[in-house]
Amino acid sequence: MLLSFKRHLQENFPKIGEAKILVAVSGGVDSVVLAHLCKKCNLNIALAHCNFHLRGSESDGDEAFVLELADALECEVFIEGFETEAYAAGKKISIQMAARELRYHWFEELRETLSFDHVFTAHHANDNLETVLINFIRGTGIEGLTGIPVRNEFLLRPLLPFPREDIEAYARTSHLKWREDSSNASGKYLRNRIRQEIIPKLEEMNPKLLDSFKNTIDHLEQSTVLIEDYISTLFPRIAKEEDFGYSFNIKLLKTIPHLKAVLYELFRSFGFTEWNDLYDLLDAQPGKIVYSKTHRLIKDREQLLLTVLPQPDEREYEILAEEEVVMLRMGTFHFNDVNEISDEGKNTIFLDKHKLQFPLTVRKWEVGDYFYPFGMKGKKKLSKYFKDEKLSLPEKENCWLLCSRDEIVWVIGHRPDSRFGVDEDTSSILRLTYTP
Repeated sequence: MLLSFKRHLQENFPKIGEAKILVAVSGGVDSVVLAHLCKKCNLNIALAHCNFHLRGSESDGDEAFVLELADALECEVFIEGFETEAYAAGKKISIQMAARELRYHWFEELRETLSFDHVFTAHHANDNLETVLINFIRGTGIEGLTGIPVRNEFLLRPLLPFPREDIEAYARTSHLKWREDSSNASGKYLRNRIRQEIIPKLEEMNPKLLDSFKNTIDHLEQSTVLIEDYISTLFPRIAKEEDFGYSFNIKLLKTIPHLKAVLYELFRSFGFTEWNDLYDLLDAQPGKIVYSKTHRLIKDREQLLLTVLPQPDEREYEILAEEEVVMLRMGTFHFNDVNEISDEGKNTIFLDKHKLQFPLTVRKWEVGDYFYPFGMKGKKKLSKYFKDEKLSLPEKENCWLLCSRDEIVWVIGHRPDSRFGVDEDTSSILRLTYTP
């Protein structure tokens, strides 16, 4: 196995010999073998072990074992303990999901702080098969059937081509010691039931199950690349980048063959799962919204608007009289005195400086706000102005106001208020430019 492992590294990770690597070690046979193989290949490694405090003295025994392993391999080792059950309860997620989040967040923290190039985990071919079966049982698309990626940003999984049988055989012939996790025998976890009950039956029907599985994964990965290439070519034709996210032309969308499949590929990475609702959105009334945990799709006349879920911002920002450049969350404001006005677009206005009372404030618009739109007669409620201007929901949500005391000076990026404009009595002109 050592020769196969070396060949695998050379073919797939040719520069790994120059890298600084953090090896995740639980104490089980897979991670112990991975650590030994890395050492045999003279890689620059350190070990990392998570104590999730879920199995009492057994968890502490795993920690002590990894400390001894690091000493035997003459490697630096990092140990971190987690209150996993409290974390899971606080975030209302499963214990397994909590352990996963804690583990990978810590690995990334170590990697960034101590300048590791990669983190190795000991996932192998059997883990991959189990993961695909879990995804299949729960329901998934093609990405869920391609299994665990060999590379995921800083994470590498160099044992992924190797079956558990080969790993355990290497451990026995090398006289390695490891720890057995008692939870692996528990029937309460879906992965364990798949490993103990389903896979043995599949292997009875096909003794070369892992080989067949690998061939299937290879074909699916090629199909995935083909789909990704198609979507990346299609995306610029139907999507337009906006300040709030993206807009999608519904008329163009409806001309695309296999539209349901295309919608799935376009929006799955944004967390959407209710695909019938999303498809029906194309013919829904304007204002209809479909949500994911992180994003939303809004039907707006002839477009679908994709935005992140808005976060309320009730803060007010002050601008002092002496400030020439002010950088705020929504953009940058440039102030300078000029002798005359010119037409410079919607993001530049000219004000009578003496009509302003500093400090100016910048805030979000509120129901009931009104102003005196420049070029119009009388006052107008902002809600009516937005409707007349046909602003979309995200555009209205992202609308900021520049105010002098309680009066609106500028609906930023849209229309200034006539009360603060330049007239024949103006003696000091202030030019204000906004860069979103």
